Amino acid sequence: MRTAYSVETVRAAERALMARLPEGTLMQRAAAGLATACAEFLGVLGRVYGSRVVLLVGSGDNGGDALYAGARLRRRGAGVTAVLLSPDRAHEGGLAALRQAGGAVIGPEQALGAIERADLVVDGIVGIGGKGGLRPDAARLASAAERARAAVVAVDLPSGVDADTGEVSGAAVRADLTVTFGAYKPGLLIDPGREYAGTVRLVEIGLELPPDPVLQALQHEDVARLLPRPDAESDKYRRGVLGIAAGSARYPGAAVLAVSGALRGGAGAVRYVGPAGDAVVARFPETLVSDQGPDHAGRVQAWVVGPGAGDDAATVAEVLGADVPVLLDADGLRLADRDLVRGRTAPTLMTPHAGEAAALLGVRREEVEAARLTSVRELAARYRATVLLKGSTTLVADPGGGPVRVNSTGTGWLATAGSGDVLSGLAGSLLASHLSALDAGSVAAYLHGLAGRLASRGAPIAALDITEHLPDAWRDVVRD
Repeated sequence: MRTAYSVETVRAAERALMARLPEGTLMQRAAAGLATACAEFLGVLGRVYGSRVVLLVGSGDNGGDALYAGARLRRRGAGVTAVLLSPDRAHEGGLAALRQAGGAVIGPEQALGAIERADLVVDGIVGIGGKGGLRPDAARLASAAERARAAVVAVDLPSGVDADTGEVSGAAVRADLTVTFGAYKPGLLIDPGREYAGTVRLVEIGLELPPDPVLQALQHEDVARLLPRPDAESDKYRRGVLGIAAGSARYPGAAVLAVSGALRGGAGAVRYVGPAGDAVVARFPETLVSDQGPDHAGRVQAWVVGPGAGDDAATVAEVLGADVPVLLDADGLRLADRDLVRGRTAPTLMTPHAGEAAALLGVRREEVEAARLTSVRELAARYRATVLLKGSTTLVADPGGGPVRVNSTGTGWLATAGSGDVLSGLAGSLLASHLSALDAGSVAAYLHGLAGRLASRGAPIAALDITEHLPDAWRDVVRD
C-alpha cells in the first residue's frame, strides 16, 4: 500500500533522523537520489554528458538539494547553471559544491535564455512547507520552463502546490517528474496537485514514519487481499445479496447499468426493485425482480439506492430505514434526508461527483474541485457516512477520521454517461459481500478505474464497456 504523510509528520521524522546522523548526511542522501533520477531522465532524452541543466534555486533546503544534485550532474559531464532567486539566502554548502564542480551561477534576469536552451530544468524553488502560489519572479521562471522544450524535474514537490492538500491557489511549476524524499506527500496524489507532479518517484532516505498516514493508496496486492472469494460451501445467499432501488420511467438505463456493475461485483445475487424491471430482466435475466417496494423485496445484505430515481424520495427513505449497509448515489443524494442518514446505525456509503458534493456542502463546484481532500472529509463528518468523492483522483473518507483512501487507476474516458451507475452497483455488491464501506468504496473505485483503462486503451468507451471489462480487471488484480 502506498502511503502519504503530512508535512508536519515528515518534518518531525527528518528532525529525529538528523539528530542521529552527521550534519548534512540527510541532504546528501536526497541529493544523490535526485541526481540519479535526473541522470536517468537525461539518459532517456539522450545522454548526460554534454546535456544542459538549469537549476531554479530558492532559499531553503529544497534549493540545497538541487545545488548538490547539480554538482553531481556537473561531475558527470553535464553543463549545469543555477538560477538563484534569492542570492543572499542560497544554501551555502550546495552553492560551494556546485561552483567547485564547475557549475555556473546566474540571477533571474539572465534565466530566460538559459531555460530556453536547457535539456532539463530542476525545480528547487519552494519546498514542502510552501503555501500559496509562486511569487512573480518565480512564476515567470515556471512559465518559461513550461514553454521550453526542456523536461522539468521537481524537487520533493512542484513549487506552488500545497503538499498537504494538493491545492494550487496560484502559479505553480508543472513537472514531468517529481522526485520526493522519504515519503509521499498528499499533494502529489490528489488533484489538482497530482496533475502538476507528473510521474512521481520516491527516494528512500531512512525516515521512520508512524503507522497513521494521511492518505492510503491501494495497490494490486491490497485489492486482491480484500476481494470476496467463494469457498466450497458457498451458495448465492451466503455470498451476499444486493438490493438495488434505482431507475424510473424516464431513466430505466440507470437501473440496468447499476445491476450490470453489481453482477460483476462478487455478490451471489441481485434483487431489483423499481419501475425498470422489464428493462433489467431483458438485459440480465438472472436478476430477481420485485415491484412491491424495498421492504417486501426479500432479504438483502446491502442496498443501492438513487441512480436514475427521479423524485422518488419515499423509496430513498424506505431504503435508509433498513438495518443493512446502504449506498446512496445520484438522485438518492439529493433526496436523502440528512438527519435520517446521520441517524443510521448501519454503514452508509455516499458516492457523489464534485457537482453533487458541492450541492450537499452548499458551495460552488469549483471549490470542491480545488480542495478535494477538505471537501470529502467535511462531507463525511457532516453526514456521518463514508464518502466516495468521484473524480480524476477518487477519494474515500470515513466519518470517524483516519487515513483517506485515494485512487488514481482511472482514465479520463470514464467521464461518460452511466459510468457512475456501474460504480454504484459494483460498490454495493462489495458491501453485500461484507466489506466495510471504506474497503467497498476503495476496491470498487480501483476495479472500476482499471476496467475503464482496459476497455478504453486510448479510445472512447460506453458505460457497459466498463462492466464487460470488470472480470478482466478482477483477474488482473488477483493474478498479480
